[in-house]
Amino acid sequence: MEQHDLARRTLLKAGAAVGLAGLASVTVAGPAAAFGDPGGADEVLLWLDQPDPIPPGAVDIVAHLLKWEALDSWRTPNGEFFTVKHYNLPSLTAGSWRLDIDGLVEHPVSLSLAALRARPRREVDFTLECSGNHGLPFSIGAIGNANWAGTPLADVLRRARPRPNGVEVVFWGADQGAVTIRDDSGITGAGLTGTTTPDDTGGLDLTITEQFARSMTLADAMSPDNLLCYEMNGVALPPGHGYPLRLIAPGWYGVANVKWLSRIEVRDGRYAGRFMARDYVTIREEQDAGRTVWTFTNVSHARLKSAPAKVTRRGKHYVVHGAAWGAPISSVEVQIDGGSWRRAQLHRQRPLGGNGFSWAFWTWDWGTPAAGEHTVRSRAFDRQNQLQPPPEDPYLASRRTYWENNGQVTRRVLIP
Repeated sequence: MEQHDLARRTLLKAGAAVGLAGLASVTVAGPAAAFGDPGGADEVLLWLDQPDPIPPGAVDIVAHLLKWEALDSWRTPNGEFFTVKHYNLPSLTAGSWRLDIDGLVEHPVSLSLAALRARPRREVDFTLECSGNHGLPFSIGAIGNANWAGTPLADVLRRARPRPNGVEVVFWGADQGAVTIRDDSGITGAGLTGTTTPDDTGGLDLTITEQFARSMTLADAMSPDNLLCYEMNGVALPPGHGYPLRLIAPGWYGVANVKWLSRIEVRDGRYAGRFMARDYVTIREEQDAGRTVWTFTNVSHARLKSAPAKVTRRGKHYVVHGAAWGAPISSVEVQIDGGSWRRAQLHRQRPLGGNGFSWAFWTWDWGTPAAGEHTVRSRAFDRQNQLQPPPEDPYLASRRTYWENNGQVTRRVLIP
């Protein structure tokens, strides 16, 4: 009953709450068949299983989560595109900012924004998803699609000429913050420098100031798809999205797409900062010959995924709308109330700069379903015939962290 009441009083298109005495719906105008009737004749039923509110501890970290029922455009407007902020919001100006490329390179490079803009330009349509999307009760809309523009990263790295022993590339953002690291070894003071305080375990807490950074292999960094990006949907990057420059790595989860990029460093080994070795690490509990084995893997490439976006009604006729992403999509299927899978219709776009980096929209003609509560689930197939897994898939079920949840998404809707 509580969720039914929530559905009736939430108008997601504008992000405002309203009381609806009857059907939980809102009239929208979509630009294509994928979104509903362009003339605004379709009503959108609100899902019964609305996400939890963003908790107080995360309101300064996560913002602008996608409201699925409001999805009505292929590209997400900048002001509605989700953001995740790990530390501070840097205040950078184009005049004083520079990008340094150094480390194990023959020719260190320092480039202004004007110099980067003068280099060859490339655009890519890329759907960016947080690796925590669908991993927490409040986070089901940490995703958006945009047109990103910049200059190819590989060309700038070639100019710096990495040395033969340079095998890892670290991308440093300008955002930073205090981090406390616990030492529970009981070996008081061993190897710790900086600000330390004793804890009640016999170890020490070490507080440092850490700068956001992520890394990938040189081979991955040299992908022609990666951009040193300075524009989003045709305008300069907004401050919350990394102004004046960010990395755009199509096909990778959001955390790898470093914002407020200030330095690129080539190293001879793996980088193990907070967001590589301690956070954004997927921990799995697996069984091997009757014993438990714990595995740790870095969050990196995005995974094949789809989700129902909304159900529309025109008269007594209903249509399910949704999106699929994470790989070049070959087909999508829809399941109602745990029944048989039915093929959906794909609505393809012509993405810029690559094939398979931006989401595809799909629809499924539901016809005239019976009144009452129903479940709607989708699953996507890529062009290698890989299948988006169900939530009970052993590989997914073994996770003990909330990253990289690409399991099939089920939503609940009330047909009046």
